[in-house]
Amino acid sequence: MRSKTTTFAPDAFGNRALLTGGALLAGLAALMLFAPGAAAQDTAEAPASAAAADTAYIFNTLLFLIGGFLVMWMAAGFAMLEAGLVRSKNVSMQCAKNIGLYSIAGIMYWLIGYNLMYTGVDGGYIGSFSLIYGMDPVGLEGADSAALLDTGYSTASDWFFQMVFVATAASIVSGTLAERIKLWPFLGFVVLLTGFIYPIAGSWQWGGGWLSEMGFSDFAGSTLVHSVGGWAALTGAIILGARKGKYSAGGVTPMPGSSIPLATLGTFILWLGWFGFNGASQLAMGTIGDVSDVSRIFVNTNMAAAAGVVVTMILLQLIYKKVDVTMTLNGALAGLVAITAEPLAPSVMQAVFIGGIGGVIVVFTVPLLDKLKIDDVVGAVPVHLFAGIWGTFIVPLSNSGTSYGVQLIGIASYGIFTVVCSVVVWLIFKAVVGIRVSEEEEMLGLDKAEIGVEAYPEFAAN
Repeated sequence: MRSKTTTFAPDAFGNRALLTGGALLAGLAALMLFAPGAAAQDTAEAPASAAAADTAYIFNTLLFLIGGFLVMWMAAGFAMLEAGLVRSKNVSMQCAKNIGLYSIAGIMYWLIGYNLMYTGVDGGYIGSFSLIYGMDPVGLEGADSAALLDTGYSTASDWFFQMVFVATAASIVSGTLAERIKLWPFLGFVVLLTGFIYPIAGSWQWGGGWLSEMGFSDFAGSTLVHSVGGWAALTGAIILGARKGKYSAGGVTPMPGSSIPLATLGTFILWLGWFGFNGASQLAMGTIGDVSDVSRIFVNTNMAAAAGVVVTMILLQLIYKKVDVTMTLNGALAGLVAITAEPLAPSVMQAVFIGGIGGVIVVFTVPLLDKLKIDDVVGAVPVHLFAGIWGTFIVPLSNSGTSYGVQLIGIASYGIFTVVCSVVVWLIFKAVVGIRVSEEEEMLGLDKAEIGVEAYPEFAAN
């Protein structure tokens, strides 16, 4: 996503062909009606310019809204993916966590998060602590809408699009810590992640902060969204500890999920939502150039995911002689995460390469975490953290305006900040209220122990 300090004034579109429908019709009308006289042509320029600005504003706002509800649909994808990869006795818990975290993210980002991320950053480290983000007045018409044309999109559409991103970061944490974390401490962490940690970190780049001034680039959030969520999940997993029985002297004990079809459905929902995630991060759809760029982003996003799947399947067959479907699903997601830092500039071949390496990362880092006895239930850390780091680092391969050194500074800065904040928060919750359910509750299942509603009451023995 481009820095939100960028504005789209009406005259800013002049250096790209403005042949959108409204502008084209207005221009033709002006030509037919006023061609006989120069004075008449001058008179037609103002309405034609106004029509062009209005058209750009409408299409830009529409892009934000369409992209926003596609990313919102990713919340369903995360819920289904997690529900499929946890055991039957914990499915209701994951569903409750996902709808809860999405709702908390919206409230916190409206209450304080957006202002922390975008208001008054000005090359610094943090935005404004002012409460409540203001939306567009009702019934804007005529002169009342003139000021909004300077931004090029509706204020409310911008907030909505930004909000669904912060919910995605929180969803990453949910899957990693599944099957042993208490509900309310987890939701308490979500309050702080979505209201403070993510917005402050996001201000450094998308809010026009110090990393943006340095030249760091993260188009749609491989680091800002995915690795921030990944670091928070990793620290939580280490502090929380592994599920009982997962690791023993005899090695790793498999704990199969409840529904591979559900996990597959979740992956396809996430794949679909990613077109909004990356495509709408173009932040403009008012010109032929912008729409063409959005289309290019769609293609690169799709091809990176496809490459992640194919590379993962080939490697699994070569190494293990079997194709693990859960790792294959994560290969798709890793390809998506990897291309997210720069989905516009790469050629299709480069997108395939970037996404394919995401698949390689999944195959080799999932067992690495098991060797370190870090229990990541759904494989979110390899997908969102490790593939996010890769995608952010490799941006200069296709974007000559960036450098590997600055990219590394950004990656390290986000990692240090998120780890320090997350460790502090997790340890406070652990000391004050406890973050892990009892051994008996874990064996019983969190559907019974924490939620009181079993997802599969007839056969939830595992």
